[in-house]
Amino acid sequence: MKEMYERLGVREDIIEMVKQAEIALQLELKKIDVLADYQSLKVLNAFHKYQISEIHMRSTTGYGYDDIGRDTIEKVFAEVLGAEDCLVRNQFISGSHALTVCFFALLRPGDTLLSISGEPYDTLHQVIGIAENPSSLASYHIKYEQIDLVNDAFDIPRIQERLKESKVKVIEIQRSKGYSSRKSIGIEQIKEVIAKIREVDSDVIIMVDNCYCEFVSEIEPTQVGADIIVGSLIKNLGGGIAPNGAYIAGRKDLVELAAERLTVPGEGKEVGPSLGVNKSLLQGLFFAPTVVASSLKTAILASYLLETLGYTVEPRYCDFRADIVQMITFGNSDDLIHYCQGIQMGSYIDAHSLPIPDDMPGYEDQIIMASGSFTQGSSIELSCDGPIRPPYIAYMQGALTYPAGKLGVMKAISYLLENK
Repeated sequence: MKEMYERLGVREDIIEMVKQAEIALQLELKKIDVLADYQSLKVLNAFHKYQISEIHMRSTTGYGYDDIGRDTIEKVFAEVLGAEDCLVRNQFISGSHALTVCFFALLRPGDTLLSISGEPYDTLHQVIGIAENPSSLASYHIKYEQIDLVNDAFDIPRIQERLKESKVKVIEIQRSKGYSSRKSIGIEQIKEVIAKIREVDSDVIIMVDNCYCEFVSEIEPTQVGADIIVGSLIKNLGGGIAPNGAYIAGRKDLVELAAERLTVPGEGKEVGPSLGVNKSLLQGLFFAPTVVASSLKTAILASYLLETLGYTVEPRYCDFRADIVQMITFGNSDDLIHYCQGIQMGSYIDAHSLPIPDDMPGYEDQIIMASGSFTQGSSIELSCDGPIRPPYIAYMQGALTYPAGKLGVMKAISYLLENK
């Protein structure tokens, strides 16, 4: 093995460091195994409830009428997510696309959208109208407001005060941190704030951006009062198998509104061909519990190692986790760039490519993005990216298997140290 590590460019001191780290992390890694068992049982029970069989893996084309596989898959996802209904489609380009469809489905001119988790992802700025775009919500006279978190917690007094002032149609909560330095938002926080919102307004639609968070906790936001949740299938629930797509889950009436925005009013969920993707979606969900577990284990290992090397990490290896994202604050652009390049070098695909900071659609700063993945842009596969702006934070996520994730982190740290 020593020769193979040398071929990968992993330093001997890092090999020994990882061995010691895995001994120290035994309890934390075992917790993840227990979580994976629970999520696997949840998926298995859903497969059994809807009697998944070969017929559900068949394909439709054209309009996609009477696609029994597509329709049953949506029932399985709804069961797993604790929702009344679910829209699971390969016609969604990304999680951001699904969020956009959801916004336009739920909001009308004159309505107000209120984010209570601060500013959303950079890729939603033009969707909402934070950054100017003639196709934004703002261009349809939909108003946007936000209330920032206070010490990584919801500002409940301010939220309740705002709800008393005038009608808000949709409250949006982004669980994962995006490119901010805040903590990701856990289920207990979601449960508490929903209860406080309902004290003031029982009708406001509560929408949760659940990207990166599925299967990290035992339950999902729909099970603590959220009306609708949205996520990507090239993240957690796709298990590294789904080639694209996203889901919208929650109240049946709201899911139908989203379906009619994605397809055609009056047709909604009844159309949309599966185009051969049904088997991949089912297999992806089957693998998702263990793939999410691998991502969490990789994040825990990276957190422990980089903290040991003196970097600021969030969450720490022993902290509660709400998503699969590991934040590493490097403090300078060189270390950020070298770590991301090391992740690319330790990937299975495109390891020979060297990522460099560049402009990307939807982002205001240059981004460095390492993603040596089987599926383009997949962030359930080991990837690492970050904006080139102070304090120079890397956001690492994913790993289809823990051994692959571990090797990627070992290579990245070795390359980082070699370039200090």
